[in-house]
Amino acid sequence: MCPVCRHQLHLSEQTWQCEQKHSFDVAKQGYVNLHVVQHKHSKTPGDTVESVTARRAFLAEGHYAPLQQAVTEIITKHKINSVLDIGCGEGYYTSAMQPNVKQCIGVDIAKNAVQRAAKTNREVTWVVGTGAVLPVMDSSIDLCSSLFSPLPIDEMCRVLQDDGYCLVVTPAKNHLYAMREALFEQVTLHEPDKILAQFEPYFDLVKQQQLEYTINLTQDALKNLIAMTPYAYKAKLDRRCTLEQVEQFEVTASFQIYLFQRRKLHLEICPSKD
Repeated sequence: MCPVCRHQLHLSEQTWQCEQKHSFDVAKQGYVNLHVVQHKHSKTPGDTVESVTARRAFLAEGHYAPLQQAVTEIITKHKINSVLDIGCGEGYYTSAMQPNVKQCIGVDIAKNAVQRAAKTNREVTWVVGTGAVLPVMDSSIDLCSSLFSPLPIDEMCRVLQDDGYCLVVTPAKNHLYAMREALFEQVTLHEPDKILAQFEPYFDLVKQQQLEYTINLTQDALKNLIAMTPYAYKAKLDRRCTLEQVEQFEVTASFQIYLFQRRKLHLEICPSKD
């Protein structure tokens, strides 16, 4: 969808263009930038280069592979044709989804992340864009996924087909507890179920699953894990430096997975007062 006039974009050669002649070129890396200036709130929105680099290195070692597998199994089971992965980052989960669907779109506000994602899988349509205006047409997507990313529910409702799905992954209560305990004086447990209230007016909860397992990290993997999370800048420097000196570290990965389905809207006909 054109981010300027909201008409449909069509790809010709290496350019996406709408009927109003707004055009957006596909970059040499293989992505398109639909994050127009009027939607920007900073010069370089999204994750930093350092965070993206650390996350890519961490995920490449397979530490979150069980989660990747769980996500793809849900998509396969429900015979999803089209996926919009919101906050796709460098594409670790998106690329795993792609072989199981007919159309796969990854969108992220961080240009540097999408640039890296586009190099990994040319079968995905990679887009720099914002969740505030998802870059697809109304009622065009079977499933929106948001893994550790914002939840633009109004926009997800707009782009989903009738009975479409939302797949959400968020940290479960004890996710990375040992690491957070080392970084902070007080640790607040995650409350994943808080998101249920956000979806309740528009969606039915189809499935919920907790995935939890232990990870043994090398010093480099631990550094990457810290760097790819908000804890990198929220923790005090001395605590972070102390933790990064540890050569082996055991931590629990704990994820809460939700699958929601769009509820059909029925118009209520008010009875006549006559």
